Amino acid sequence: MAKFFAFCFLLLEFATSVFANNPPEILNKTCVDVDIGFGLQINIYIDTCPEAETIIFSGVQNAVSQDSRMAASLLRLHFHDCFVNASGCDASVLLDDTEDFVGEKTAAPNLNSLRGFEVIDAIKSQLESVCPQTVSCSDILAIAARDSVVISGGPSWDVEMGRRDSLSASKALANNNIPGPNSSVSDLVAKFQNVGLTLYDMVALSGAHTMGKARCSTFSARLQATSVSNGGDINLDFLRSLQQLCSVSGSNTLAQLDLVTPATFDNQYYVNLLSGEGLLPSDQVLVTEDDQTRAIVEEYVVDQFTFFEDFKSSMVRMGSLGPLTGNNGEIRRNCRIVN
Repeated sequence: MAKFFAFCFLLLEFATSVFANNPPEILNKTCVDVDIGFGLQINIYIDTCPEAETIIFSGVQNAVSQDSRMAASLLRLHFHDCFVNASGCDASVLLDDTEDFVGEKTAAPNLNSLRGFEVIDAIKSQLESVCPQTVSCSDILAIAARDSVVISGGPSWDVEMGRRDSLSASKALANNNIPGPNSSVSDLVAKFQNVGLTLYDMVALSGAHTMGKARCSTFSARLQATSVSNGGDINLDFLRSLQQLCSVSGSNTLAQLDLVTPATFDNQYYVNLLSGEGLLPSDQVLVTEDDQTRAIVEEYVVDQFTFFEDFKSSMVRMGSLGPLTGNNGEIRRNCRIVN
């Protein structure tokens, strides 16, 4: 299966280079439905902890009901966990620093940015009381990400489970591997390929920015833009509103990634890009720098169902690449520290 997935990935790379300016529809679907989770499977806790998914969903639902932004935060936690190293989604992002260990929470993409750790703690505590050392923290992150999307009006999917938790973390890898808010399309593609994901996965997963907020400091480059909308770099009315917000309140002020439906998981993010209203530079470049990514954005604008289907497939792919399974890693009792 590993060899087959490698072949599929190489096929996609070859095909995207050949059809760079006019990608056929089939490329967007190639190998998407292949089971690439080595040792992962759905409903893995059906016998060992049958209440697991219900407990996780309830915890996420309660958190989002108190703070609608939490849905985006929990989804983002899963992303930042999966992008750090070869072992993929391993809950390394949840580890606290100790006297002799520096984790990933203070890495530049995470510091004063990631949130929702206490929600995961509460869910883990409840699971430990029902079925001790059974459900991994990394599986909790993956399931909570799915539930956050569902609760916000987005699609559902079967989460492959069976991940184990890492025994370490890497601040250096978090700094180097997590895509930044000022990334170009080529930078984004390289970061996604680094973890085994394609250009198509990148555009679909970028749609997670249809929810949540970002600090003014993360999109300061947008405040200097001068191009007009209608496919250009930025909508001038949108620019003025951002300049006013950030000049009055400062660099730590939060702005909605999607002003139209900020707490709903939908395709409005892509509509915003075509209007020159992508908040982060790394969002807007999807329609200004590359014809291939722009074509995908345009498809998602007219067909939300296609976006949902592609997002689901890409989430499964991201969550299933190179996980710790078997005797690797552990099932942490507390998500913040190794056992």
